[in-house]
Amino acid sequence: MAVVASTIIRAPYAADPSRSRGRRYPEPSPQFRSEFQRDRDRIIHSAAFRRLEYKTQVFVNHEGDWFRTRLTHSLEVAQIARTVARLLGLNEDLVEAIALAHDLGHTPFGHAGQDALNQCMSDYGGFEHNLQSIRVVDELEERYAEFPGLNLTFDTREGILKHCSRAKAAELGELGLRFLEKRQPSLEAQLANLADEVAYNSHDIDDGLRAGLLTVEQLEDVPLVGPLLDRVRREHPELPQRRMIYQVVRYLIELLVADLIESSRAAIEASGVSDPEEVRAFGEPLIRFSDPVRRDLRHLKGFLFKNLYRHHRVYRMAAKSKRVVRALFQAFFDDPALLPPQQQARAVAQEEALGEAGRARVVADYIAGMTDRFAIAEYGRLFDPMHLT
Repeated sequence: MAVVASTIIRAPYAADPSRSRGRRYPEPSPQFRSEFQRDRDRIIHSAAFRRLEYKTQVFVNHEGDWFRTRLTHSLEVAQIARTVARLLGLNEDLVEAIALAHDLGHTPFGHAGQDALNQCMSDYGGFEHNLQSIRVVDELEERYAEFPGLNLTFDTREGILKHCSRAKAAELGELGLRFLEKRQPSLEAQLANLADEVAYNSHDIDDGLRAGLLTVEQLEDVPLVGPLLDRVRREHPELPQRRMIYQVVRYLIELLVADLIESSRAAIEASGVSDPEEVRAFGEPLIRFSDPVRRDLRHLKGFLFKNLYRHHRVYRMAAKSKRVVRALFQAFFDDPALLPPQQQARAVAQEEALGEAGRARVVADYIAGMTDRFAIAEYGRLFDPMHLT
């Protein structure tokens, strides 16, 4: 049976897989997929992507099956990003690949785990999940005979690297050049970044309410959310609270996505860009929210930081998580023989090449790749006398 490729009409400023800057290791072009579809498929089949199912978003994974994980969050980001990309004429395959890969470098226990690991690595170059995502796709995934990592296109790797210090950018070659030259990434990369914001702001409200850490009454005074609560109450006065919360979150996502589409479309039109390279040379991002919505999002973030992320129950959980990560790092760093054989070999090789910093980076890679439950189990195996294996 003949394979017929569907025709997709994209805007002239959309990323074009035939004009990609290529891969670190040259490969023949795929027969039935675009280069960006190949990237997406490699990400989905990676071990790091599967482990996201058991990495926390806000709540530690074992606290409840209904809370969002890094995996469900990444899928939600991809869904939002694809919707906006289609309506703006952007490359849906590229934006989906970036969205699915953007959290691959996250540690167990969310930002608490990252903060602890960064402290442990303070004398050895630090730790940042965004850079770790690049390490995962460039080096740490071991699947292919011809190259390390996933050998993704430059375009996908660029989108994964949302932010980077000038010092780190100088070490990354072509990938870090835009941070040094103050250029923009592709519109697809810009979109994945803001789709991430839409997803985590709206869904953290949902999880916070489910967990009992937020109340509907608290949200009544939040600019973006209060009017939506009033709307749902007017439209469905007898609706049970669980369904009311879902409807509010649904309306919030619709509001943010609509604003993102309208504001981005207007900005792109006003900019006059007609080519992806003109997008990169433009002085500011063109995928954006309107000023009022951006202001209200800052208010919402402040509300969530104070009332959810700093809630005493979340704070206690974060404090315990940090202790686990710090203890694991110190134990493995002081005695690499505690590491699994493959990691021991890497630690020896990296220490011979780079000194203690090399050994520390191998330990950080190992811990960053852990799921929440595996990190807890490793902690028990190392420090609980009742664990004999």
